[in-house]
Amino acid sequence: MLPTSKKELDKLGYANVDIILFSGDAYVDHPSFGPAVIGRVLEAQGYRVALVPQPNWRDDLRDFKKLGKPRLFFGVTAGNMDSMVNHYTAAKRLRSNDAYTAEGRPGMRPDYAVTVYTKILKKLYPDVPVIIGGIEASLRRLTHYDYWSDSLMPSVLVNSGADYLVYGMGERPIIQLARMFRNKATAAELRNTPQIAYVAASKNDIPEPSGQILYLPSHTACQKSRKLFAEHFKIIEKQANTSDSPILAEPLDTQDGPVVVVNPPFPLMSTEEIDSVYDLPFTYQAHPRYKGKAIPALEMIRFSVCLHRGCFGGCSFCTIAAHQGKQIASRSRESVLREVEHLMKMEEYKGHITDLGGPTANMYRMQGINQKICDACSRTSCIYPAICRNLDVSHTPLLDLYQAVRNLPGVKKVTIGSGIRYDLFLDGKGYRNEEGKRYFKELLKYHVSGRLKVAPEHTRDNVLQFMHKPSFELYKVLAEVFRQEIRQTGDKLQLIPYFISSHPGCTQRDMDLLALEFHKEKIRVEQVQDFTPTPMTKSSVMFYTGLVPDDGTKVFVERDPQKKALQKESFFRR
Repeated sequence: MLPTSKKELDKLGYANVDIILFSGDAYVDHPSFGPAVIGRVLEAQGYRVALVPQPNWRDDLRDFKKLGKPRLFFGVTAGNMDSMVNHYTAAKRLRSNDAYTAEGRPGMRPDYAVTVYTKILKKLYPDVPVIIGGIEASLRRLTHYDYWSDSLMPSVLVNSGADYLVYGMGERPIIQLARMFRNKATAAELRNTPQIAYVAASKNDIPEPSGQILYLPSHTACQKSRKLFAEHFKIIEKQANTSDSPILAEPLDTQDGPVVVVNPPFPLMSTEEIDSVYDLPFTYQAHPRYKGKAIPALEMIRFSVCLHRGCFGGCSFCTIAAHQGKQIASRSRESVLREVEHLMKMEEYKGHITDLGGPTANMYRMQGINQKICDACSRTSCIYPAICRNLDVSHTPLLDLYQAVRNLPGVKKVTIGSGIRYDLFLDGKGYRNEEGKRYFKELLKYHVSGRLKVAPEHTRDNVLQFMHKPSFELYKVLAEVFRQEIRQTGDKLQLIPYFISSHPGCTQRDMDLLALEFHKEKIRVEQVQDFTPTPMTKSSVMFYTGLVPDDGTKVFVERDPQKKALQKESFFRR
C-alpha cells in the first residue's frame, strides 16, 4: 500500500516523496475509494506518493508535519463524501457514526474538511502548492448553497486558499498537473490544464484561452439576488451537459477583482482508459494501521465491482452527473472479469459478488446512437420526461456480462446492489420490448437476494416533476410485473421502494395523499429520507431560492424543521 508514516517511508527507502495526499477517510486500498485511486494512478506514473488518512487537526498538527514537504505538491480531499453530509442528518443533527472510519467512529474529520486541511498546510508550508479534489471540492467549485450554514458560499478555492481544484473523476487532470509540476511548468501553463479550477487575480490574469470564456454572475451578485443565483445555476448545468463547454469565469465581486476560473473537462474516458485504472494493483483491504478493525464502508462494498461511470438520469437532487458526467464511460468485459477473478482469490471471499453496478446499475454501455446528436445536446436528462430517441437502451451487453460473471468457476451468487432505473425497460403498458423483459426476468432469477430495491421517490406526480422522476403510475406497472414474475417462479422476493419527503414542491397535503396511496397499495416502507439540500444540485437551488432554475417559476419549499419532521412521519402513518 501507499506509505502513511515515516516508518513506512524508511522501509521503502524513500528519503522524500513527490506527492503527499491528505484524506478525511480511513485509508482503504479499493477502487471505490477516491484517495486510493488517485494514489495508485500517480504511483503508476512513477511518482513517490504517500497518504495521510484522517489527520488530527486539533492537536499540535504533528500529522501534517510527520512526512515533511513533498517535492511537488500536497493533495487534499474530504474523502468519498462531502464532510457536512457525512456529519449531519437532514435535521442538522450530528450523526453517531461514520462509515468511512475504523469501527464507524465519528468525529475523525472536521466540518468542511477540505478547507480545514488546506488552511493548515498553507500555513505550515506556504511555498508548497495544494491541489484539492474529491466530492466536497468538486461540488463546491463555484458559488453554491450550503444547507448547514444556510448561506451562499463562494468557491471552496476562495475559503481554503488552495492553488488548484480538480473536479470530477480526477485521474487525467492530476496526472497532467503532476507532470507539469515535475517539468517546472509556468503558472500560465498549469492553468491551461483541462478539468481544473483556480482563482485568477483578475480577468486579465486568465491565460490566453484556446476557447471561449463565459462569465457567470458574480458571487456577490448571487448573494444579493436569489433569482440571479437560480439563473447562475441554470448556466452551469447547461454547460456541464454540453460536449464543448467554454471556460467558466465567476468573479467574486467585479471582473476587476479575483475571478474563479473553471476549465472545460477532459473528453469522456475511453474503455481502455477506464480499464487501466481498475487494472491497478489494489489490495481491496484497509491499511494494516487499523489492526483488523472493521471499516463499515469497506465491508459493504469489498466484493462489489463498478462497471461504469456517469449517469444520464438527471434527477434534480442527485450530484452524480455534476461530478461524474452525464455520458456513460464503461469498462470492458475483460477488465470486469479480471477484477472478479482477483476478488475470488481473497481469503475473505465466500463465493458472493455483492454488486455489478455503478451510479445506476443498468446503464452499462448505454450511449447515443449518433454521437453528433449527443454532442449538440444540452438536455440534463436523456430519459426524462421521455427517453431520447437517440439513446441506445439495449440491456444485451449487461446481460451478457452478468452471465459471464455468474458462470465463472467459484462464483456462487451475484447480486445487484446498485439501484436500477425501471423506466429503461418499462413503459406505461409494461415491458418496452422483449429484451427489457429478459433483463427483468434474469435480474429476479439470478441477481436479487430476497429484496429488490427501487426508488420511485414519491407518489405524487406534481412532486415527481420537480424531482425529474417518472410518474408513480410506472412504479405500479413495475409492482405488477414483479408480482407476475414471482407468482410464476415461486421465489420469495420483496419489492422495497425508497421515498423522499420535503423535496421542493412537496406540501403536507402531498404527504397526506402519499400516506393514502401507501394504504391503498399496501406499501410498507423501510427506506425513507427527509430531503437534504447538497451543493450543486437543482433541488438545493430550488430549496434556497424558491424558484425553478429552468424557467424561474415559484415553487413551494418547506423549510420549517418541525414541519419537515411531520412530512417524514407521514411515511409511517397506518
